[in-house]
Amino acid sequence: MSSKLSSLDVFTLEEAADYLRLSTSVLLQKANDGSIPGQPIDSDSWRFLKSAIDDWLGRPDDRSILLRQAGIFAHDETLQAMQDGIDRDRQQNRFGSETTSGDA
Repeated sequence: MSSKLSSLDVFTLEEAADYLRLSTSVLLQKANDGSIPGQPIDSDSWRFLKSAIDDWLGRPDDRSILLRQAGIFAHDETLQAMQDGIDRDRQQNRFGSETTSGDA
């Protein structure tokens, strides 16, 4: 069984931008850097599969995964002590206090 794509399943840059509610310049930038799936046709044209865009929209990004994972630690009693230690180390590194030349 073969499935054929209709012209409604393939978007131009303008159609994809409209579908995603983005400006064409933002979509073009994201397509060029590989953030959004698309295929350059020539220097002025891109094509986007609707199914690929839908898959991309449903895929969690790294930030949402990180935020979900951080929620696991929300009630961890050691979290505040760990954060205090990180903040203290950052302050010491920023101002060079309590460091020696051999600490690099």
